[in-house]
Amino acid sequence: MKFIVSRDVLFKNLSAVSGVLSTNNTMPILDNFLFSISGNMLTVTASDLDSTISATIELIEVEGEGAVAIPSKILLDTLKLTADMPIVFNIDVENRTMNFTVDKGEYAAPCYPGDEYPALPVMSEAKSFEIGANVLQRAIGKTLFATSNDELRPNMTGVLCELSAENVTFVATDGHKLVRYRNFKTHADDFASFILPKKPLNQLKNILANVSVPVKVEYSSNTNHIQFSFDNIVLFSSLKEGNYPSYEKVIPTNNGNHFVVERGEFLKCIRRASIYSNQSTYQVRISLSEENTTVSAEDIDYSNKAEEHVTGQFTGEAMSIGFNAKFLREMIEALDSTEIRIEMSQPNSPALIFPHNSSNEDEDVLMLIMPVMLSNY
Repeated sequence: MKFIVSRDVLFKNLSAVSGVLSTNNTMPILDNFLFSISGNMLTVTASDLDSTISATIELIEVEGEGAVAIPSKILLDTLKLTADMPIVFNIDVENRTMNFTVDKGEYAAPCYPGDEYPALPVMSEAKSFEIGANVLQRAIGKTLFATSNDELRPNMTGVLCELSAENVTFVATDGHKLVRYRNFKTHADDFASFILPKKPLNQLKNILANVSVPVKVEYSSNTNHIQFSFDNIVLFSSLKEGNYPSYEKVIPTNNGNHFVVERGEFLKCIRRASIYSNQSTYQVRISLSEENTTVSAEDIDYSNKAEEHVTGQFTGEAMSIGFNAKFLREMIEALDSTEIRIEMSQPNSPALIFPHNSSNEDEDVLMLIMPVMLSNY
C-alpha cells in the first residue's frame, strides 16, 4: 500500500484517538495504531480492548487497500517533531515493513498484519439518541471529578446516565460528594440507564471541545456496549456492570439554612484557608449567621491558623459546619455561575450546592457534599 496524507491532519487525528492507548497492554498488538484503507479514506484506530476510538481521514493519493498495525509511539513522536508537509507512506504488509518520507527525512519501522488487531464486538438491538456536543461536554465536565477511584466499588468509578421522556441525567458519586446534572433539551422515548466508564469520558471531554455537530449515541443493554459518533470520530466502549446506588435517597429535601455567595471570591477564600488546614483532613470550618460569616482552618501540629470574613447572604439559624476543602473546591470549580447557593439543615447532614439565579433554563445542576466532624478549635 502507498498513500499520501497531510501531516497536520494525520497528527491531529492520531492525537485524538491515542488517548485510549494503555502503557500496560495485555496484547502487544494494542501498542499500535490500526491503519485501514478503503477507497481514498484512511481510518486510524486505537484501542485498549475496553475502549476503541477511530477517526476517518481523506487521503491525498492512495494505491491499494487493506489494514496494517503501525507502532503508535514511534509514529506520534516523529510527527510531533516534523513540519506540516505531505507524508508519503509505503507499506509492505507481506514483509512487515513500513517507511514514510516527510520533507527531507525518511523513516522506517516494522508493521504488523491488520487482522491481528482485535475486532469490535457487534452491538445487538442497539437503541440511539442524539445529544448536543456542548451538552455532553458540560455533563462530563460537571460530573467526572466526583467519580470514585475505589476499584472495590467499580459501579461508582463511572458516571450514571439515565434517559427519560423529560430529560437526560448524569450522576457521579464517591460516597463523599455527589453531582447530578440534568439537561431538558435531550430526552428519549424509552427509559434507559447505564454506567459510563471514566476513561472514554475523559477522551470525549477533550475531543468535544471544538465540536459543533450533534453526537449520535448508540447503546445496547444486550451486549453492554455504547458508541458515540460525531464528525469523523467514532468512540466505542464497554459499559460498567452492576447497579448504581440509589442516589435520590441521599439528597436531603428539607434545608432551612441558605447561604448565597459570589462564587469566585468564595473559591479563593476556600483555597487560601485550605493552605492552613490539616493536610490529611483538609478540614475547613464555615461559621454562618445573619450578621457574619467566617471561613477558618487550623493545623494544630504546625501551629497554622487562618480565618477570613466572607461577604454573603445567610438566612436561617446560626450554625457551624465543616467540609473537606479539596472536595468543596472541586465542586465550586465545576460550577460556572456568578453566585452559588449552599443549602444546609444541620452540621451533620449533607449540604447541597447550586448555581444561584442561573439563566440556563435547559439544565439543572445539583451538588451534594458530606460534612466532616469539626475539631474543637
